[in-house]
Amino acid sequence: MIINNVRMVLRDDVVHGSLEIRQGVIHHISDSLSRHPGALDGEDALLLPGLVELHTDNLDKCFTPRPGVAWPAMAAMRHHDAVIIASGITTVFDAIAVGDVRDGGHRLSTLRHLIDTVIASQQAQANRADHFIHLRCELPHKDTLGLFEQLANFPLVSLVSLMDHSPGQRQFASREKYYQYYKGKYQLNDTQMTAFEQEQLAGSLRWSQPNRAAIVQLCRAKKLTMASHDDAAFEHVEQTYQQGGSIAEFPTTEAAAKAAQQFGMRVLMGAPNVVCGGSHSGNVAAHHLAALGCLDILSSDYYPASLLESAFIMHEDERNSLNLAQAVALVSHNPAAALGLHDRGCIEEGRRADLLLVERHPSRLELKRVWRRGIRVY
Repeated sequence: MIINNVRMVLRDDVVHGSLEIRQGVIHHISDSLSRHPGALDGEDALLLPGLVELHTDNLDKCFTPRPGVAWPAMAAMRHHDAVIIASGITTVFDAIAVGDVRDGGHRLSTLRHLIDTVIASQQAQANRADHFIHLRCELPHKDTLGLFEQLANFPLVSLVSLMDHSPGQRQFASREKYYQYYKGKYQLNDTQMTAFEQEQLAGSLRWSQPNRAAIVQLCRAKKLTMASHDDAAFEHVEQTYQQGGSIAEFPTTEAAAKAAQQFGMRVLMGAPNVVCGGSHSGNVAAHHLAALGCLDILSSDYYPASLLESAFIMHEDERNSLNLAQAVALVSHNPAAALGLHDRGCIEEGRRADLLLVERHPSRLELKRVWRRGIRVY
C-alpha cells in the first residue's frame, strides 16, 4: 500500500511526500509524491505514528459502567478496544488496579476476569489495538501483595506502578482536595469520610513499605518495568530509582520531576492535565514541566481521547518550544521506547506501520483513518 500526498511527522521533522507499506512494515519513505495509480491520496493531511498509551483506566469503566453492574466480558472488551482505537491509540497498556482503596479492593476473581479477557481477546486477534497489561499496585492494602504474586506471571503483564493514595502526601498533599475527590467519588458524608481517611492512613502506615519492598523484589526478578506514582519530593524519586524504577508517573511537583530527570527516569504526565490547563488535584501543570524540559511522556489516564489532542495543544502552546515532531513523540516514540517496544512509535523504515491520518482544523482535530500493521482498523 502507498499513502500519498501526506505531511509525515517523523522523529525530527515534518516531510511532505509518500510512504510505502509492505507486510505491515514501513518499507519506504519519500519526500516526493507517488505516481502509482493505486496510491491512497491523503489530501495533504498529517500522517502520525500510532499513539502508545501506558496508563489508562478505561478498561475498568467498561467492565463496571455503574456500581454493581458487571457488563458481559467480551462485549466490554470490544467497547474498550473501540474507544482506544478511535482515540488514535494503537498500543495500549490497560491499567488494572491491584488493591483498591475501598471495599476491600478487587478480589482475585475479579482481577483475573479482567486480565483473562484481555489475554483471550489478544490471542483471538479480536482487538484492533495491541493490548498489554499494567498492574497498578495500591501499596497501603493488606491484599495487594498476595494478589500481585498471583497476577504478575500472566502473559501481557509488562508494566507495574507503585502508588499510595493515602491523604496528606503525594497526589493528595492537600487534605481539601482529598476530601473533595473521595467524598464525590464514593458519595460519603462527613462522618463516613473521616472514617475512610483514618482507614487509609492506618493502611499506609502498616502496609506501604513492606508491600513496596516485596513487589520491587518480584519485579526485578521478572524484569518488569517499574514506575513510581505521584512523587512529590526528591526522596520519593530517589527511592524508586534505587529500587530499579525507570518511569515517574504524574509527579506532583517541579522538584520531583527535576529529580526524575536527574536520575535518568522518564517523566510521564497526564494528557487531561494538558487539555484542562492544569491538574485537577492542584498539582504541577504538565505545560510547566514541558517548558522546563522535564516532560517525556503523556498518558490519557482517565480520558483516552485526550492523548491525541494533548500533543497538538503542547505544540501550539507558546509557553513551550516543542515542534510538532517533539510533541508527537510524547505520545508515540517516547512511551514505546520506555517499554522497549523498538518496533513501533515513529514513522521510520523498518518500523511497524501503525499510523494515523489526521486533519487539523482551526477548532478541532479530525482523525480520519487508523492503520495497525498496515491494516485499516478505523
